[in-house]
Amino acid sequence: MTEDVSESTGGRAVLVTGAARGIGWAVARRFAKAGDRVAILDQVPDEVAEKLVAGLDGGGHLAVKADLTDSKAVLAAVDSAVAQLGGLDVLVNNAGIFIAHPITEVDYATWQELWRSTLGVNLVGAANVTWCAVRHMKERGRGGRIINVSSRGAFRGEPDVPAYGASKAGLNSLTQSLALALAPHRIAVSAVAPGFVATGMTTEWLKPPSGDEIRTQSPFGRVAEPDEIAAAVFYLASAQAEWASGAILDLNGASYLRT
Repeated sequence: MTEDVSESTGGRAVLVTGAARGIGWAVARRFAKAGDRVAILDQVPDEVAEKLVAGLDGGGHLAVKADLTDSKAVLAAVDSAVAQLGGLDVLVNNAGIFIAHPITEVDYATWQELWRSTLGVNLVGAANVTWCAVRHMKERGRGGRIINVSSRGAFRGEPDVPAYGASKAGLNSLTQSLALALAPHRIAVSAVAPGFVATGMTTEWLKPPSGDEIRTQSPFGRVAEPDEIAAAVFYLASAQAEWASGAILDLNGASYLRT
C-alpha cells in the first residue's frame, strides 16, 4: 500500500460539519491538535467563525458557511473548503438538529415542518456534503475517511423526536451503503452512535428531573463528554481503521446494548 496523507499522523485536510460547538468543536480541536488542517462548516456569523479558527492549535484552518438544506450552498462551501485546504482526506458529518415533536402533542403543520427540516439537515444534508466531498477524494486518488455522527436513538427509538431517530437510522444505512460503494477507491466510511452527550443541544434535556433519569440509564451514572466522542472519530479517521469501514460504533456508556 502506498503511503498518502490520509495514512499519516498530522498534515491531513479535514472537513467537519456543525463544528462551531459541541461534538463538532471537540472533533475539530482533536484533529487540529494532531497537526491536521481543519475546515469548519457551520452557519455562525463571520466574527464567531474567525474566533473559532483562531482557537484551534496549529495553522491552515478555515471556516465556510452553508445551510445544509441548501444543496447549492453545500456544493459551494465544500468546493471552497477543499480549494483552501489543498485537498480533502477526512470528512466528518456531525451537523444535526434535535427538536422535540411528540406525535400526540404537535399540530400537523409543525409535524411536517420538523420532519422536513430534520431530515434535510441530518440525512439529506449529510448525503449532499458526502457527494461533494467524495468527488474530490476520488479525483485525488489518495483514498480517504468519512465518519458520520449517528445516535443511539437510531436503535433505541426516539419517542419525543421521531424524525431525529429516523434520520440517524437512515444515516447508518447510508454509512454502510457507501462503505461498499467507496471501498474500491480506498475511502473507508464508518459511524459513531453516541447516547446523550453534554452539549448545548442537550442542555434542557439534562436538567433535573429528566437529566437525573437520563444519567441513570448508564451504569456509569453520567452522560458522555464531547471529547470522548471526538477520540473515537479520530481513531476511525486513522490509517489503522480502514478495516472498520461499514462499522457503527456504539458510544453510549452501556446505556443501550443492541444485539
